[in-house]
Amino acid sequence: MAGGPQETKFSFELLAAKHGRAAFSCGEGSLDVCLQKKAGQDFKRHAAVSFVLTPKGTEIAGYYTLSQYSVQLESLSEEIAKKLPKYPMVPTTLIGRLAISSAYRGRGLGEMLLMDALHRIHRHSKEFASAGTIVDAIDKAAVAFYREYGFLDFPGVPGRLFLPMGTIENLFK
Repeated sequence: MAGGPQETKFSFELLAAKHGRAAFSCGEGSLDVCLQKKAGQDFKRHAAVSFVLTPKGTEIAGYYTLSQYSVQLESLSEEIAKKLPKYPMVPTTLIGRLAISSAYRGRGLGEMLLMDALHRIHRHSKEFASAGTIVDAIDKAAVAFYREYGFLDFPGVPGRLFLPMGTIENLFK
């Protein structure tokens, strides 16, 4: 595929039956299976919502999932915890999955997916409290990707990262 995201018109949509889930392949089996077999059930059960990035309305170039989450205040680093309300559990939002189709790699779509997710999280945090965003990076490359956007290591859980809402708010000022 030639060109970058600016040459192809992409749109974000809520995952629907019209989207070609079976054809999606990112090269990581667990992420493929999540979209192909679990995303629809997660939506029906109110467990997670999937958003797709599509160039043609049916093809899936990438996707991410969002769900409500909470963490124990004491599990956060002291630096982060001191800025949050002193409740035992802190509301957050989980980006449960984020993947790009192998056919669309190297076109900046990972950043597009992440920024769309963070923008939704920021917008909805005004109605449904969220102190930040949690991700569970699948490998070292994913950890490095999220760190580029200010995600911080979550103490004691390898691959888990946290982005405070204040950092997200600064992205969209």
